[in-house]
Amino acid sequence: MQTKQLGNTDLQLTRIGLGTWAMGGSDWAYSWGPQDDQQSLEAIYRGLDLGINWIDTAAVYGLGHAEEIVGRAVRGMRSRPVIATKCERCWDADGQIQPCLKRASILAEAEGSLRRLGVDVIDLYQIHWPQPDEDIEEGWEAIGELIRAGKVRYAGVSNFSRAQLRRAQQIRPVHSLQPPYSMLMRESEAELLPYAAEQEIGVVVYSPLQKGLLTGKVTPAWVEQLPPDDHRRGDPQFQEPRLSANRALVDGLQEIVGRHGRSVGELAIAWVLQRPEVTAALVGARKAVQIEQTAGAADWQLTSDEMAQIEHLLDRRRQAVGGP
Repeated sequence: MQTKQLGNTDLQLTRIGLGTWAMGGSDWAYSWGPQDDQQSLEAIYRGLDLGINWIDTAAVYGLGHAEEIVGRAVRGMRSRPVIATKCERCWDADGQIQPCLKRASILAEAEGSLRRLGVDVIDLYQIHWPQPDEDIEEGWEAIGELIRAGKVRYAGVSNFSRAQLRRAQQIRPVHSLQPPYSMLMRESEAELLPYAAEQEIGVVVYSPLQKGLLTGKVTPAWVEQLPPDDHRRGDPQFQEPRLSANRALVDGLQEIVGRHGRSVGELAIAWVLQRPEVTAALVGARKAVQIEQTAGAADWQLTSDEMAQIEHLLDRRRQAVGGP
């Protein structure tokens, strides 16, 4: 699988990274419903077999559980994958999630992540959300302390605006940015992606499949059978009128993938990778077969005609929903 340098770091990341949000399992605020741990481990092993060389997780996924799963997967490996995780989403004894960027919290969160992952150093440590906004500088300075202590190699941010990025840069370099980016979520194209390229900040985008909407499997009946604690039940993209517009888009994309013998999911991932600013795309998987169905997107170059055809389909969708 092709690799690309992450900004001005020495990390060479495969164009697809394995996301572990759903591996957190049930019983937390942003769950994807029940998850079998053995299937999670098999998905990680299969992703590595297919050539993926990095895994992205976060402390809050399953309130520590996803990090534990990643730790189990890489334990004992002579050459382990690059591991990226995140801080700032904290939780109390009742599982209530709250944002915190105070120095003491960041330092303690890093220790918790190191313990759950079973590693001596975190390759890429990211602020998950820029909240509370007034504490961004304090949190970013704390991550600098972790780098100086040898517990973190590189520091990144997720979900930051350009203005927030610039504030962090005044303190120390930002090595990576992790924004949401997909055919259905393109806000970062206007300012954020060009700014990252200008500043040599690596970009690893998340949700290129828009939580499964761009795989071709989502129907009203499919949404109805989602577990009660699957957060997608409350996502407007999975509700009308957007659901019908999204399904119509997927139907149009089928014509393109049919010519290549590929899946709509692969097309959606290949599309985000066409952006020159994008280093890599995070692709979540709950089963080995899911990463098998998407890993091939890393080496798929779309033609200019195909990109124009996709843009036409996206214009039609925007007209149908009356907005982005």
